[in-house]
Amino acid sequence: MSDLDSGTILEKEKQEKLDEGDHERYSHYVKKNKIVESAVMGDAVIALCGKVWIPNRDPGKFPVCPTCQEIYEKLKR
Repeated sequence: MSDLDSGTILEKEKQEKLDEGDHERYSHYVKKNKIVESAVMGDAVIALCGKVWIPNRDPGKFPVCPTCQEIYEKLKR
């Protein structure tokens, strides 16, 4: 069973790039328990779209990643 099949609620999060492409930030969908784990342990998370980062900014300040949104919509069906 994959992580996505476990029925865990997904939560929006964001991606932070630390390079010249930093202007392209999005909120991403990540399993809620992974967000909590990251906050406690400081570990990186993996978004539905495959982006890997350590969350440290308010996801409400960024638009939702179109790829994550598309994947999430398919999972809801």
